[in-house]
Amino acid sequence: MSTITEHVDVRVPVSAAYNQWTQFESFPRFMADVEEIRQIDATHTHWTVAIGGVTREFDATITEQHPDERIAWASDSGPTHAGVITFHRLDDETTRITAQLDLDPEGFAENAADKLGVLDRRVQGDMQRFKTFIEHRDGRETGTWRGDVPPPPQS
Repeated sequence: MSTITEHVDVRVPVSAAYNQWTQFESFPRFMADVEEIRQIDATHTHWTVAIGGVTREFDATITEQHPDERIAWASDSGPTHAGVITFHRLDDETTRITAQLDLDPEGFAENAADKLGVLDRRVQGDMQRFKTFIEHRDGRETGTWRGDVPPPPQS
């Protein structure tokens, strides 16, 4: 299992950054390998990604979500991965977004990409493309979902 942590500071209020990040269908506009995301319901998504010429589909569940603070998820099928995106207000017009992903690459190509730092650079690029995407919209998000998803109970 590998952990990737990246952050980016965006020149938009925390609510605009968070609101945009809840619009999963917009992810292909700034995530390099994401072809499509369908929101099934408030906590379930279906992803189609193409990495190195290989297309994969998987389902993921949002395991925790708090407006303007965090969104956490875990895969239900396909490659094992989980992560959290956190939103930190730096000032009225600036937000630091931090992505932490835990993933277990499958197959030779994905393991090689992980060991060579390709996956880290991909996440860093996705974060920079999100910055460009939201800032060029002058902080106007494409939609919003302000629901709260409590964390799973501790066992």
